[in-house]
Amino acid sequence: MTDTFTPATRFAVPGRIAVGEGTAGRWQTATLTGIRRETPRAATFRFAVPAWAGHLPGQHLMLRLTAADGYVAQRHYSIASAPDDSGHIELTLDHVEGGEVSGWFHNEARPGDRIEVRGPLSGFFAWPGDRAALLIGAGSGVVPLMSMVRHHRARGLSVALRLLVSARGPGDLIYAREYGAETTPVFTRSAPPGVPVGRIAAAHVAPLLDAAPPGGWEAYVCGSNAFAEHASRLLVAAGQPVDRIRIERFG
Repeated sequence: MTDTFTPATRFAVPGRIAVGEGTAGRWQTATLTGIRRETPRAATFRFAVPAWAGHLPGQHLMLRLTAADGYVAQRHYSIASAPDDSGHIELTLDHVEGGEVSGWFHNEARPGDRIEVRGPLSGFFAWPGDRAALLIGAGSGVVPLMSMVRHHRARGLSVALRLLVSARGPGDLIYAREYGAETTPVFTRSAPPGVPVGRIAAAHVAPLLDAAPPGGWEAYVCGSNAFAEHASRLLVAAGQPVDRIRIERFG
Protein backbone atom coordinates (compact mmCIF):
# COMPACT_ATOMS: atom_id res chain seq x y z
CA MET A 1 0.00 0.00 0.00
CA THR A 2 1.41 3.39 -1.02
CA ASP A 3 0.69 6.69 0.62
CA THR A 4 0.08 8.75 -2.50
CA PHE A 5 -1.29 8.27 -5.97
CA THR A 6 -1.13 10.51 -9.02
CA PRO A 7 -3.10 9.50 -12.11
CA ALA A 8 -1.00 8.74 -15.18
CA THR A 9 -0.31 11.86 -17.23
CA ARG A 10 -1.80 10.33 -20.39
CA PHE A 11 -5.24 10.83 -18.88
CA ALA A 12 -5.43 14.50 -19.79
CA VAL A 13 -9.19 14.80 -19.37
CA PRO A 14 -11.57 16.78 -17.17
CA GLY A 15 -11.74 15.21 -13.75
CA ARG A 16 -8.11 14.14 -13.50
CA ILE A 17 -6.69 15.06 -10.11
CA ALA A 18 -3.17 15.16 -8.77
CA VAL A 19 -2.61 14.54 -5.08
CA GLY A 20 0.30 16.28 -3.39
CA GLU A 21 2.97 14.05 -1.91
CA GLY A 22 4.01 16.33 0.94
CA THR A 23 1.17 15.79 3.44
CA ALA A 24 0.00 12.19 3.04
CA GLY A 25 2.70 10.83 5.34
CA ARG A 26 2.15 13.11 8.31
CA TRP A 27 -0.59 13.42 10.90
CA GLN A 28 -2.87 16.45 10.71
CA THR A 29 -5.45 17.82 13.11
CA ALA A 30 -9.06 17.46 11.94
CA THR A 31 -11.86 19.37 13.70
CA LEU A 32 -15.35 17.91 13.67
CA THR A 33 -17.74 20.51 12.26
CA GLY A 34 -20.95 18.57 11.68
CA ILE A 35 -22.75 15.24 12.03
CA ARG A 36 -25.38 14.06 9.55
CA ARG A 37 -27.52 10.99 10.19
CA GLU A 38 -27.71 8.65 7.18
CA THR A 39 -29.49 5.59 8.62
CA PRO A 40 -30.28 4.41 12.15
CA ARG A 41 -26.81 2.83 12.31
CA ALA A 42 -24.71 5.09 10.07
CA ALA A 43 -23.78 8.77 10.22
CA THR A 44 -21.54 11.11 8.26
CA PHE A 45 -18.94 13.11 10.18
CA ARG A 46 -17.63 16.27 8.53
CA PHE A 47 -14.18 17.59 9.42
CA ALA A 48 -12.24 20.76 8.70
CA VAL A 49 -8.66 19.88 7.75
CA PRO A 50 -7.08 23.15 6.54
CA ALA A 51 -3.87 21.56 5.26
CA TRP A 52 -5.56 18.64 3.49
CA ALA A 53 -3.90 18.34 0.07
CA GLY A 54 -6.79 16.59 -1.60
CA HIS A 55 -7.56 12.99 -2.46
CA LEU A 56 -8.84 10.80 -5.24
CA PRO A 57 -12.31 9.28 -5.10
CA GLY A 58 -11.94 5.81 -3.60
CA GLN A 59 -8.97 6.56 -1.37
CA HIS A 60 -9.00 6.21 2.40
CA LEU A 61 -7.20 7.66 5.40
CA MET A 62 -5.92 6.58 8.79
CA LEU A 63 -7.65 8.09 11.79
CA ARG A 64 -6.12 8.33 15.25
CA LEU A 65 -7.87 8.91 18.57
CA THR A 66 -5.87 9.55 21.74
CA ALA A 67 -7.55 9.20 25.14
CA ALA A 68 -6.74 11.35 28.17
CA ASP A 69 -4.69 8.51 29.66
CA GLY A 70 -2.59 8.24 26.49
CA TYR A 71 -4.32 5.21 24.99
CA VAL A 72 -4.26 5.38 21.19
CA ALA A 73 -6.67 3.77 18.72
CA GLN A 74 -6.14 3.86 14.95
CA ARG A 75 -8.50 2.84 12.16
CA HIS A 76 -8.65 3.05 8.37
CA TYR A 77 -11.75 4.70 6.90
CA SER A 78 -12.78 5.42 3.34
CA ILE A 79 -13.29 9.06 2.40
CA ALA A 80 -16.88 9.83 1.42
CA SER A 81 -16.54 13.39 0.18
CA ALA A 82 -15.61 14.56 -3.30
CA PRO A 83 -12.08 15.91 -3.81
CA ASP A 84 -13.34 19.40 -4.62
CA ASP A 85 -14.60 19.94 -1.05
CA SER A 86 -11.50 22.01 -0.28
CA GLY A 87 -10.26 21.99 3.30
CA HIS A 88 -12.91 19.50 4.41
CA ILE A 89 -13.36 15.75 4.38
CA GLU A 90 -16.31 13.54 5.28
CA LEU A 91 -16.31 10.03 6.75
CA THR A 92 -19.40 7.85 7.00
CA LEU A 93 -19.20 5.35 9.86
CA ASP A 94 -21.38 2.40 10.80
CA HIS A 95 -22.00 1.98 14.51
CA VAL A 96 -20.25 -1.35 15.01
CA GLU A 97 -21.37 -3.39 18.01
CA GLY A 98 -18.59 -3.15 20.59
CA GLY A 99 -16.46 -0.94 18.35
CA GLU A 100 -14.40 1.45 20.45
CA VAL A 101 -13.79 3.98 17.67
CA SER A 102 -17.19 3.85 15.98
CA GLY A 103 -18.77 3.79 19.43
CA TRP A 104 -16.97 6.99 20.40
CA PHE A 105 -18.07 8.72 17.22
CA HIS A 106 -21.72 7.71 17.53
CA ASN A 107 -22.08 8.14 21.29
CA GLU A 108 -19.68 10.87 22.34
CA ALA A 109 -18.32 12.94 19.44
CA ARG A 110 -19.53 16.54 19.20
CA PRO A 111 -18.72 19.42 16.83
CA GLY A 112 -15.49 21.01 17.96
CA ASP A 113 -13.85 17.72 18.88
CA ARG A 114 -10.42 17.16 17.36
CA ILE A 115 -8.86 14.00 16.05
CA GLU A 116 -5.81 13.22 13.90
CA VAL A 117 -5.82 11.97 10.31
CA ARG A 118 -3.14 10.84 7.89
CA GLY A 119 -3.57 10.38 4.16
CA PRO A 120 -4.81 9.98 1.57
CA LEU A 121 -3.75 6.35 1.33
CA SER A 122 -3.78 3.74 -1.46
CA GLY A 123 -4.12 4.40 -5.16
CA PHE A 124 -5.32 0.97 -6.25
CA PHE A 125 -9.01 1.64 -5.59
CA ALA A 126 -8.91 5.26 -6.72
CA TRP A 127 -10.96 6.56 -9.66
CA PRO A 128 -9.70 9.87 -11.03
CA GLY A 129 -12.62 10.29 -13.44
CA ASP A 130 -10.77 9.27 -16.58
CA ARG A 131 -12.69 6.16 -17.63
CA ALA A 132 -16.17 4.66 -17.48
CA ALA A 133 -16.84 3.27 -14.01
CA LEU A 134 -19.17 0.50 -12.90
CA LEU A 135 -19.53 0.64 -9.11
CA ILE A 136 -20.95 -2.19 -6.99
CA GLY A 137 -21.24 -1.87 -3.22
CA ALA A 138 -23.11 -3.25 -0.24
CA GLY A 139 -23.85 -1.61 3.11
CA SER A 140 -21.08 0.76 4.14
CA GLY A 141 -19.09 -0.47 1.15
CA VAL A 142 -20.86 2.27 -0.76
CA VAL A 143 -18.82 4.96 1.05
CA PRO A 144 -15.79 5.18 -1.31
CA LEU A 145 -18.10 4.67 -4.27
CA MET A 146 -20.16 7.69 -3.22
CA SER A 147 -17.02 9.79 -3.37
CA MET A 148 -16.78 8.74 -7.02
CA VAL A 149 -20.43 9.58 -7.71
CA ARG A 150 -20.04 12.99 -6.08
CA HIS A 151 -16.87 13.69 -8.06
CA HIS A 152 -18.63 12.70 -11.29
CA ARG A 153 -21.44 15.17 -10.55
CA ALA A 154 -19.26 17.99 -9.23
CA ARG A 155 -17.07 17.98 -12.34
CA GLY A 156 -19.91 17.31 -14.78
CA LEU A 157 -17.94 14.43 -16.27
CA SER A 158 -19.12 12.92 -19.52
CA VAL A 159 -17.68 9.45 -18.91
CA ALA A 160 -20.30 6.85 -18.06
CA LEU A 161 -20.82 5.92 -14.41
CA ARG A 162 -23.27 3.41 -12.93
CA LEU A 163 -23.81 2.29 -9.33
CA LEU A 164 -25.40 -0.90 -8.04
CA VAL A 165 -25.86 -0.64 -4.27
CA SER A 166 -27.20 -3.33 -1.96
CA ALA A 167 -28.86 -2.76 1.40
CA ARG A 168 -31.11 -4.77 3.69
CA GLY A 169 -34.00 -2.38 3.18
CA PRO A 170 -34.80 1.23 2.25
CA GLY A 171 -34.13 2.39 5.81
CA ASP A 172 -30.62 0.92 5.66
CA LEU A 173 -29.66 2.55 2.38
CA ILE A 174 -26.82 4.98 3.10
CA TYR A 175 -27.04 8.25 1.09
CA ALA A 176 -30.59 7.37 -0.02
CA ARG A 177 -31.46 11.04 -0.59
CA GLU A 178 -28.57 11.58 -2.98
CA TYR A 179 -29.00 8.86 -5.57
CA GLY A 180 -30.07 9.67 -9.09
CA ALA A 181 -30.51 7.96 -12.44
CA GLU A 182 -27.02 6.47 -12.24
CA THR A 183 -27.98 4.30 -9.25
CA THR A 184 -29.89 1.03 -8.93
CA PRO A 185 -30.64 0.02 -5.33
CA VAL A 186 -31.11 -3.67 -4.53
CA PHE A 187 -32.78 -4.72 -1.27
CA THR A 188 -32.05 -8.07 0.32
CA ARG A 189 -34.66 -8.30 3.11
CA SER A 190 -37.42 -5.75 2.59
CA ALA A 191 -38.36 -3.47 -0.29
CA PRO A 192 -41.04 -1.00 -1.36
CA PRO A 193 -44.19 -2.50 -2.89
CA GLY A 194 -43.54 -3.95 -6.31
CA VAL A 195 -39.75 -4.08 -5.86
CA PRO A 196 -38.29 -7.60 -5.72
CA VAL A 197 -36.21 -8.69 -2.73
CA GLY A 198 -32.91 -10.49 -3.19
CA ARG A 199 -29.15 -10.23 -3.61
CA ILE A 200 -27.43 -8.48 -6.49
CA ALA A 201 -27.64 -11.08 -9.25
CA ALA A 202 -26.71 -11.74 -12.85
CA ALA A 203 -29.94 -10.06 -13.89
CA HIS A 204 -28.59 -6.78 -12.47
CA VAL A 205 -25.01 -7.09 -13.75
CA ALA A 206 -25.31 -8.66 -17.20
CA PRO A 207 -27.37 -5.82 -18.79
CA LEU A 208 -24.78 -3.27 -17.66
CA LEU A 209 -21.98 -5.31 -19.24
CA ASP A 210 -24.01 -5.74 -22.42
CA ALA A 211 -24.49 -1.95 -22.59
CA ALA A 212 -20.88 -1.07 -21.72
CA PRO A 213 -19.59 2.13 -23.36
CA PRO A 214 -16.74 1.99 -25.89
CA GLY A 215 -13.64 0.76 -24.11
CA GLY A 216 -15.70 -1.06 -21.48
CA TRP A 217 -15.97 -0.52 -17.75
CA GLU A 218 -13.47 -0.20 -14.97
CA ALA A 219 -15.30 -2.05 -12.18
CA TYR A 220 -15.04 -1.13 -8.50
CA VAL A 221 -16.43 -3.51 -5.88
CA CYS A 222 -16.58 -2.71 -2.16
CA GLY A 223 -18.16 -4.62 0.70
CA SER A 224 -17.70 -7.58 2.99
CA ASN A 225 -15.50 -10.49 1.99
CA ALA A 226 -18.53 -12.57 1.03
CA PHE A 227 -20.10 -9.76 -0.97
CA ALA A 228 -16.85 -8.95 -2.79
CA GLU A 229 -16.47 -12.58 -3.84
CA HIS A 230 -20.09 -12.77 -4.97
CA ALA A 231 -20.03 -9.52 -6.96
CA SER A 232 -16.69 -10.21 -8.62
CA ARG A 233 -17.89 -13.66 -9.73
CA LEU A 234 -20.98 -12.08 -11.28
CA LEU A 235 -18.82 -9.58 -13.15
CA VAL A 236 -16.49 -12.23 -14.54
CA ALA A 237 -19.42 -14.42 -15.57
CA ALA A 238 -20.92 -11.46 -17.42
CA GLY A 239 -17.67 -10.88 -19.33
CA GLN A 240 -15.82 -8.25 -17.31
CA PRO A 241 -12.03 -8.73 -17.65
CA VAL A 242 -10.50 -9.83 -14.36
CA ASP A 243 -7.73 -7.25 -14.63
CA ARG A 244 -10.35 -4.49 -14.77
CA ILE A 245 -12.01 -5.36 -11.47
CA ARG A 246 -10.80 -3.48 -8.38
CA ILE A 247 -11.91 -4.81 -5.02
CA GLU A 248 -11.88 -3.31 -1.54
CA ARG A 249 -13.21 -5.59 1.17
CA PHE A 250 -13.66 -5.62 4.91
CA GLY A 251 -14.65 -8.07 7.64
